[in-house]
Amino acid sequence: MTQPKKQLVVFDFDWSLADQDTDRWIFEVLAPDIRRKMKTLKEEIQWTDLIAQSLREAHARSITKEQITHALEIMPFHPAMTRAVTSLKARGGTTFLCLSNSNSTFISTILKHKKLEDLFDEIITNPAEWDPSGLLNLKRRVDPDGPQHSCHVGCSPNMCKGEELDAFLSRKGISFDHIAYVGDGSNDFCPILRLRSQDTIFCRTYRGLQKRIEKEGASAGLKCNVKYWGGAWELEEYFAAL
Repeated sequence: MTQPKKQLVVFDFDWSLADQDTDRWIFEVLAPDIRRKMKTLKEEIQWTDLIAQSLREAHARSITKEQITHALEIMPFHPAMTRAVTSLKARGGTTFLCLSNSNSTFISTILKHKKLEDLFDEIITNPAEWDPSGLLNLKRRVDPDGPQHSCHVGCSPNMCKGEELDAFLSRKGISFDHIAYVGDGSNDFCPILRLRSQDTIFCRTYRGLQKRIEKEGASAGLKCNVKYWGGAWELEEYFAAL
């Protein structure tokens, strides 16, 4: 008897599962001047540290936990994406992993609001938690004072998504017949280099990952199949065929 197919679907979060960038969105909604400052400081301060600093500034001006939560709940999230992931999960045989440079609180808040809190087997991201005063304390996944990752592909200091994917696969101890990766940013390039010829990257168009695939994919030894999508309804069609 043929064994059922084992499949892993890996999702980036911002601009991949969700239709916006969590880090930028909350400040665009609640404090556009802080968002403007982020644009000027992004080359000087590591991004996760910059978001942590911006959260402290927002808290100092009395922007509340409730306001941030509400901003996350109204962030664009396409209904076709909800249909795509719930339908695929309901069919069985697919494990879902979230691999994101957002943070645990932003992601869990949105997933809970969308009734998708049970979608992922694991969520690998930067840790964040509310303190009693209503400040969201955000830290890098890779502690700047501890051992650093060894990525040379261009991952941010806070996390190497390629190393995280390898570690997840090792923890699971499962030989997946097919791995699908859904991503959009240049930091998704490293993990997709770990994929095999039978695997697939579902790359969102007109963003950093597409540019890196087209510029560096062949020379970097990219082996997986590449499929492009622009709107969640297109990814829904792809998922229906998995």
